Amino acid sequence: MQPLVSIIMPSYNSSETISESIDSVLGQSYSNWELLITDDKSQDDTVNIIKQYAYKDDRIRLFENEENLGAGGSRNRSISSAQGKFIAFLDSDDLWYNNKLEVQISFMLKNDVALSYTWYQKFDTNGDGGLVKPRLTVTYQQLLYSNVIGCLTAIYDAEKLGKRYMPLIRKRQDMGLWLNILKDIDFAHAVPQVLARYRVDSGMTQNKFKILKWQWLFYREVVNLNIIASIFYFTVYAFKGFLKHRK
Repeated sequence: MQPLVSIIMPSYNSSETISESIDSVLGQSYSNWELLITDDKSQDDTVNIIKQYAYKDDRIRLFENEENLGAGGSRNRSISSAQGKFIAFLDSDDLWYNNKLEVQISFMLKNDVALSYTWYQKFDTNGDGGLVKPRLTVTYQQLLYSNVIGCLTAIYDAEKLGKRYMPLIRKRQDMGLWLNILKDIDFAHAVPQVLARYRVDSGMTQNKFKILKWQWLFYREVVNLNIIASIFYFTVYAFKGFLKHRK
């Protein structure tokens, strides 16, 4: 029997994109999943859209925050109710290819992998952008330099690791979670296939200087690096980001 996969989706004013995201879950060739959506006090029609899907498919469950908690807090609320062996992540503006879970879960079971990620395709309203093909393995130390694990591609084994939650910060919550897991395992492993689509024009794209600000705070306040180590890793991170932007 297929192990249960709990898919964690935060939503906030996502009425223009969330239907596509949910449809990409419904279209999975792997059928034993639950989709846990926590809405973060949306002001548009997002909640009504989710309710329509949940009414038709009882694998979809909706939770509604009483106050805005941010993506990390919303994901954590869904994780706390998750029942699956595997915890997967998909935001309400991103998409999966229909074989994503089948390929990735098979890879994790066959290779006894606790944390995996995949390659993915960037896209916007004008069409496809670049392919993102991160390295095949990554350690804790390597991830400090650059977060190569796309949140929309990540899956961890909650039976092996226990439930792991995101730090309650407004940005870089996913990187915090991967580092938390990588403290306890040697490597995260990539499935070298493009299995997801990352939307880059949904309003979630951040000003580059704000991103750098959040990254600095992440090193200092979440990872708790000293000032010298923070400067070192921040400099490498910023340089890698500059090179990526030039491609």
